[in-house]
Amino acid sequence: MDNGLNAETGDLDTVIALSVEAWKFIRLFQRAVGKLEISEQSRFISQARFFQKRVDALLEQNNVRLESLEGQIFEPGLAATPLNADEFPESNDRLVVAQMIEPVVIGPNGVIRTGTFLLGVV
Repeated sequence: MDNGLNAETGDLDTVIALSVEAWKFIRLFQRAVGKLEISEQSRFISQARFFQKRVDALLEQNNVRLESLEGQIFEPGLAATPLNADEFPESNDRLVVAQMIEPVVIGPNGVIRTGTFLLGVV
C-alpha cells in the first residue's frame, strides 16, 4: 500500500533532476548567446532569465536551491567533487573552483546532491 511518501520523494527527485538539467542548459545557452552581436543578445538573455526564475520558483516551492561554487578556493570537504583533481597532484598552487559542471543541490536539512566541478589555479 502506497502512503504517498514514495510519490512525493519521486516528484522531488524529478524536480531536482529537471532543475539541474535546466541549470546546465541555461549556462550553455548563455555562452552561445555571448557569441551573438550585442544588439541581438538582450532578448535571448531576458528569456533565459525568465526561465531561470521559473525554475528557481519551482525549487523554492520545494524548499530546495541550486548553488554554484565557482570562484571559491578549493578545500577538501566542499559539497562537490573535482573532476580533474589528478591534474594537480600535491599541488602547492592555490586551487579554485574554475567551472561548475553540476550545481550543489541544497534542501532544508543540508546537501541533497553534491555537485561536480573543474579545478583551476588562482
